[in-house]
Amino acid sequence: MSAGITQTRDIAACRALRRAVFIDEQGVSEADEVDDQDEAAIHLLLSADEGPIGTARLILGQGYVKIGRVCVLKSARGHGHGAALIRAAVEIALTLPGVRKATLCAQTHALGFYEALGFTAVGPEFFDAGIAHREMVLGV
Repeated sequence: MSAGITQTRDIAACRALRRAVFIDEQGVSEADEVDDQDEAAIHLLLSADEGPIGTARLILGQGYVKIGRVCVLKSARGHGHGAALIRAAVEIALTLPGVRKATLCAQTHALGFYEALGFTAVGPEFFDAGIAHREMVLGV
């Protein structure tokens, strides 16, 4: 399966992917999934022959980038696409002035996935949208 990652302003395509994964598959409420940060975020769109299959967004903070809303359609998992999205997000973070670290909030079942990409869990477990998470950090 050939796939490519691009920066996009097609927020509707990103939201459709997030709806399929977070709302339909994981049961997250629309109120928890949709927020007011999409307009200011950098969005990544992962596409394959069949169309969009994954997305992530980056939100610039003071000295850091927060990577979030990372998802890959269930039918496309297991091919390294999630790791490719995270690597692309970190590459973009490296180009932004003043950014010294990348952060994300990982669902606890995915801690090993992010650790393999160089992230370290910090702080206690917390619940977001009813799902256990931990904050993770990567120095860039």
